[in-house]
Amino acid sequence: MENEYSIFRKYKTLEQAKELEELLSKNRIDSIIGDNFPSVDSMFGANPLNNEIEIRIKQIDFKKAEQILESQAENLINEVDKDYYLFEFTDEELYEILLKSDEWNEFDYKLAQKILKDRGKSIDKELLNSLKKERLKQLAKPEGNQKPWIITGYFFAILGGMLGLIIGYFLWTSKKTLPNGQRVYSYSNKDRRQGKYIFYIGLIVFPTAFLIRFLNQL
Repeated sequence: MENEYSIFRKYKTLEQAKELEELLSKNRIDSIIGDNFPSVDSMFGANPLNNEIEIRIKQIDFKKAEQILESQAENLINEVDKDYYLFEFTDEELYEILLKSDEWNEFDYKLAQKILKDRGKSIDKELLNSLKKERLKQLAKPEGNQKPWIITGYFFAILGGMLGLIIGYFLWTSKKTLPNGQRVYSYSNKDRRQGKYIFYIGLIVFPTAFLIRFLNQL
């Protein structure tokens, strides 16, 4: 599993992704750039307009890559202009950045810490680690109830359509990548169990329906 490539960062432009790829390469970390659309892991509820460029690295390299980006961000902090937008953030908004560090770049994450410290707030490694653990717990939670997709899946599976087979398979097996590289199932055990049933129903009905259609054409 440690040698498996997982999503490390997502960017809106290829140029940003290339910059990170070059930085990682200089530090002897292999990476893969890929377009995340269409993404099988985000089949349900995906928005094609949110297409992003993914940087994937081996899970074993995640910690080292994080340290490289943090070090780079720390070197730039003292050069930031005082009119940078984060200086206008409230303490609560800055703590929000620390909690949801996966939604911000390393520079903003480090700068948020510095601003809070300059304001007399206590920021230490224990707090940051605690916030990261809490964030991972939040992100690891299964997606919301998939009842509409389950009903649709059963409908098409019973009719013998390939779509039912596909819906069942992804409800059952789909996974998402957490910021630390860990992969967890996207849906609850209950929804995954329904997906499994839909898949096997489709697996039985689809070939039968196809055969019947074929014989009727003879």
